[in-house]
Amino acid sequence: MSEFIAYLPEVFELFGAIQIRKMFGGYGVYHDGLMFALVADETLYLKADAENAKFFEEQGLAPFAYQREGKMAKMSYYQAPAEFMEDREQASVWARRSYDAARRAQRKKRKSKTDTAVIRHLD
Repeated sequence: MSEFIAYLPEVFELFGAIQIRKMFGGYGVYHDGLMFALVADETLYLKADAENAKFFEEQGLAPFAYQREGKMAKMSYYQAPAEFMEDREQASVWARRSYDAARRAQRKKRKSKTDTAVIRHLD
């Protein structure tokens, strides 16, 4: 585990306890069982959706993208602001926004599964 990864619990201390899990050449960052951030190439990315993406875009922060089958694929994560790593209060604010985005995504996923189950039942 790199120093960068080992430092993240301190960065998020005002937000709350986090868990870090290795995944696909990077790391997932979890709070209460939900992934709200990821680390790829020693860069922290935070979960974004229609409600909080504007905060990232206003600061010109780049979305997470990777090569997949010869094409660039984007995920709903944006690079964390640079000052984030040294300012615990800002880290907490941004983490909360991203955790809330992860919760909204989870609710949508559950609703979608429920809707699909109802449709199958009606068939």
